[in-house]
Amino acid sequence: MDKAIPEEVTLKQICKERKLDPRLSRMLLREAVKDAKKYPNLSKDRAARAPWVWAKGSKGLEEALAALNATQPQKSPTEKVAK
Repeated sequence: MDKAIPEEVTLKQICKERKLDPRLSRMLLREAVKDAKKYPNLSKDRAARAPWVWAKGSKGLEEALAALNATQPQKSPTEKVAK
């Protein structure tokens, strides 16, 4: 049996793949939705109290990923971990 490719992408899947904090990601996406000029498709597709779900390959998904990439703190590979 062939596994069907999921047609939807959830925020949970994105956070798991990119090792992001889901709570922080939701907060950042809520802030991005408020900026309709910068993220028009993300703002247009969002419904209150609805889960963070996008169609695979949609412009809303691209904008959500851009919002998370632009605002997530990035760890540099040379950053030393304090013990």
